[in-house]
Amino acid sequence: MAQAVEEWYKQMPVITRWYLTAAVVTSIGCSLDIISPHNLYLNPILVVKQYQLWRLITNFLYFRKIDLDFLFHMFFLARYCKLLEENSFRGRTADFFYMLLFGASVLTGIVLVGGMIPYLSESFAKIIFLSNSLTFMMVYVWSKQNPFIHMSFLGLFNFTAAYLPWFLLGFSVLVGSSAWVDLLGMIAGHAYYFLEDVYPRMTGRRPLRTPSFIKALFADEAVVVARPANVRFVPPPVEEIHQD
Repeated sequence: MAQAVEEWYKQMPVITRWYLTAAVVTSIGCSLDIISPHNLYLNPILVVKQYQLWRLITNFLYFRKIDLDFLFHMFFLARYCKLLEENSFRGRTADFFYMLLFGASVLTGIVLVGGMIPYLSESFAKIIFLSNSLTFMMVYVWSKQNPFIHMSFLGLFNFTAAYLPWFLLGFSVLVGSSAWVDLLGMIAGHAYYFLEDVYPRMTGRRPLRTPSFIKALFADEAVVVARPANVRFVPPPVEEIHQD
């Protein structure tokens, strides 16, 4: 059993492995009182006035106390982060990292701006950890890129992946969780999907091109396509060569 878990962990792509590890270590550290959540949550005043810049990162690593809800979010983090990195972003680790960076920036910006709006400030003031929203963003992006995959929710409802975020949003509301957390993830995910997939097809321009300094941080391995067995690649006929 331990060996199987070790193999499963080692086979994770690099971004998924590091993010999952950081989230688990942070949550365990807080549960054991080694780390205080008060030093992790997003606080714009402390970030700006006391230069506690780490809060811009650590608020994405803490998933609250370790319970069934924590395991639920770790499953979604490991599953959909891995699916995106291994499929949609295969061989493009820098682009995947940039997607997460974009999502984290959008989420942080929404919370900061929302905190300044009179009728919404009270709701946004309660959102001090954005880890669940970032995970939901990955689920949303995956669902938009794989809309026709058939899925089942709790073994009761069958639907396609395009509706997965909406089923999860409804489930969160049913169990009494804040809908804002999931909605923020959907907004950030849709912003990325539109700018990366829809807008380039409409205009031919790609606004979310990964900066070169981020690409320099990751040495992506080339995606190798295996040559099919028992298939011979022959040169073109002599006639075609002479025609050229």
